[in-house]
Amino acid sequence: MSLTSIPLAKGSVPGLGHVPRLMRDPLGVLRSMHTEGPVVLLKIGTMPMVYVTSPNTVNEVMVTNAKAFRKGRLFDRVAALVGEGLANANGPKHIHNRRLIQPMFYKERLEGYADVMGVRARALADSWHHGQEIDVNQAMGTYAIETLAETLFAADIGQSAVQAVREDLPVILKNMLRRALAPTWMDSWPVWNEFNRSAARMRSVIDDVITATRASEPSGRPDLLSLLLAARDEEGVGLTDDEVRDELTTMLFAGTETTASALAWALHHLAERPEVEQAVLDEIKTVVGDRPVGFADVMQLPTITRVLDESIRLHGVVTLMRRSTQAVTIGGHEIPEGTEVLISLYGLHRHPDIYPDPDRFDPDRWLPEQVTARPRHHAVPFGAGNRRCIGDKFAWMEATLTLATLLPRWKLTPRPGAKPPAEATASMAHPDRVEMVVHQRDAH
Repeated sequence: MSLTSIPLAKGSVPGLGHVPRLMRDPLGVLRSMHTEGPVVLLKIGTMPMVYVTSPNTVNEVMVTNAKAFRKGRLFDRVAALVGEGLANANGPKHIHNRRLIQPMFYKERLEGYADVMGVRARALADSWHHGQEIDVNQAMGTYAIETLAETLFAADIGQSAVQAVREDLPVILKNMLRRALAPTWMDSWPVWNEFNRSAARMRSVIDDVITATRASEPSGRPDLLSLLLAARDEEGVGLTDDEVRDELTTMLFAGTETTASALAWALHHLAERPEVEQAVLDEIKTVVGDRPVGFADVMQLPTITRVLDESIRLHGVVTLMRRSTQAVTIGGHEIPEGTEVLISLYGLHRHPDIYPDPDRFDPDRWLPEQVTARPRHHAVPFGAGNRRCIGDKFAWMEATLTLATLLPRWKLTPRPGAKPPAEATASMAHPDRVEMVVHQRDAH
């Protein structure tokens, strides 16, 4: 069985495949490839890779035929960082650990995390002053990292880990996708020295905090590390220290860039659409009033939810990968065992047949009547099936609480002369810089 029945994407160069085309404009290629078919063959150098571009073919890989796939090359290459955490684990290990960890994201636990998020959001709002110029992307990145770190680690033990995360995680996130896609013969190049140091230091510090937490007296702390250490399956077996570290590292990678990027893009788009911003403010005033935003408010703020849904649609996960573990049919094409399959949620969510005028920010796309008119599998911002992100509600709760806390106090406008933010290619299509000025809402 071969891949000859799958149409080869345009622009392949002998020996290099589609690498030059992808390097020139990776996001442009990903969002335009649907014009070449629902299943397309790419070549990365000489390595063939199948790219699925339609809602149906993406669903076939992620849900219908999920048992015929495991995580692919991209995840193999980041295994040195995240080990076998949920994002990387396969088969029985993934199923076992997911069942063990899932209760940590139940409603009663989310309420406790919301308290931490609320405190952090109010502290961020208090730290700004009228007329201040900020890079919103950087501010949201730091905020998301520190908020997640305080949720992960107990305050009395985890300060060293919080500091390591604050310093090292931005370096890792900036370089992780490039590191994963680079060929193995480049692993020893000096260009990766800073990345390797940061990765090794952060994992070492997390190991130290795990050891210290295990040695401390149980105190019923609600932080995720303590919950991971206390978790037991039906046979009374818990996670090893290595498994706990892998899950914490995975949560740090998965739980910061998504939230930070969604917040930065949402604030940028709201500044461009004052009528949408006013609708958000009216909703917050009606639901929350002048008190602090809390867990119970999150589900009562559908306008903010639509703003975030649209932000993540426009600027979501750039690439996911799967590897077939057996021969499987996708989109009518036979795919042999061992084939690397590429999925771009970023490209899928800009498909013009699903989202007319796909590059336009329009939260009304997420009104119920518009959602039901689209194909069933049209949006999968957090993945689908048994690999769906376990922390999706956690991330959306944090983003909602943050916007509902910041917006009533501060109006953000683009800095005069600043260029519109460009999308930077990483695991998320995050903005490069979002230069804005902070204005106190009652100052005028």
